[in-house]
Amino acid sequence: MAQVEATTQRTLSAEPDDVFRALADYSGTRESLLPEQYSEYEVREGGTGEGTLVHWRLQATSKRVRDCLLDVTEPAGGELVEKDRNSSMVTTWRVTPAGEGRSRVVVSSVWNGTGGIGGFFERTFAPKGLNRIHDEILAKLAVTAEK
Repeated sequence: MAQVEATTQRTLSAEPDDVFRALADYSGTRESLLPEQYSEYEVREGGTGEGTLVHWRLQATSKRVRDCLLDVTEPAGGELVEKDRNSSMVTTWRVTPAGEGRSRVVVSSVWNGTGGIGGFFERTFAPKGLNRIHDEILAKLAVTAEK
């Protein structure tokens, strides 16, 4: 099985601390950032950053639905890591300064892909689809954080 990775980024006109707080606010802001591919959102423990346990269903394609139960950690300043208990997927959100009053947000998801021809198609198309989904989240984050 090969590792599959999807990474996208955006620069926002907002302070890094404000952007990070919005991303880490699973009991409030985060749900409002999610596009239509997400459903059944539920914070099960915590609610802000480290120690949060959050559930959602992600419908990446018409046939591909992931039931996600995510443990959230903050291994470094400006970084949130979401590890899915139900799969090998790990998503990392990094918020760094990008000049005066600006932030760069990079979101990267990695997981163990399948083998064979199915794995080829997964490695080819899944990152593009997930990047579109993450870009929608980052667009909504920009609207929220830049207010």
